[in-house]
Amino acid sequence: MLITLTTDFGFTAPYVAVMKGIILSINPSARIVDLTHAIRPQDLRHASYYLTTAVPYFPVGTIHLCVVDPGVGSERAAIHLDWCGQHLLGPDNGILSGLLGRAGATPVVRRLTERRFWRPTVSDTFHGRDIFAPVAAHLSLGIDPAELGPVHADPVELPTVSAVTFGKQWRGEVQFVDDFGNLITNVPACKMKSLPVRVSVGGSRPEVLRWVRTYSEAGPGELVSLFSSDGYFEIAEVNGNAARRIGVTSGAIVELEWD
Repeated sequence: MLITLTTDFGFTAPYVAVMKGIILSINPSARIVDLTHAIRPQDLRHASYYLTTAVPYFPVGTIHLCVVDPGVGSERAAIHLDWCGQHLLGPDNGILSGLLGRAGATPVVRRLTERRFWRPTVSDTFHGRDIFAPVAAHLSLGIDPAELGPVHADPVELPTVSAVTFGKQWRGEVQFVDDFGNLITNVPACKMKSLPVRVSVGGSRPEVLRWVRTYSEAGPGELVSLFSSDGYFEIAEVNGNAARRIGVTSGAIVELEWD
């Protein structure tokens, strides 16, 4: 059974190795794949976007263990999400909210309350080791998710500005800034009937951005707009960093205007 790991733990601390040890001690045959341990520390929006974009490409039955957990040890719930036949485990802090709202899915969320699938002693600061890793291992052995705990009716969803259109304008937000500084908005390419004339980000003065199909169609340092590989309106600086140049990050309001 495939178990993936997504965390903000980095690559020098022993935390990821510890979780792998817990999983393998319960199921030595588990197949563990690292998705990333470079989620920006405690960045729930980054984690949510990452999972929402990556998870749909995995096969049915995959177990995704996701730990970005600034509220560890608090009253926040630990949850299991059954999404299109895949299993996601993580804190109920919004990191799974992008999948909850994805079209075409009817997710079932359960609160992890059955302690027989946990480690006997649970730390206040490392639920990845003591709750999520052992639960993932038991799931990989074939237990029914219904055994993990009751249905959790109101999972936390991150606050977002929905992409909406009115008149000759689209309004949305930057949902993700990648390592190149590209601004990935939540304005869907498939809903845009024509290309925008003016673009403003984070309250900046509207400006005309050259439209390109690929980055190579513009020169170094040019600010451009295009469609991202996952189907959203994107703003980029060729061979540069649009986020740094404009001075915005995820959550910035984006407005697209037509004449």
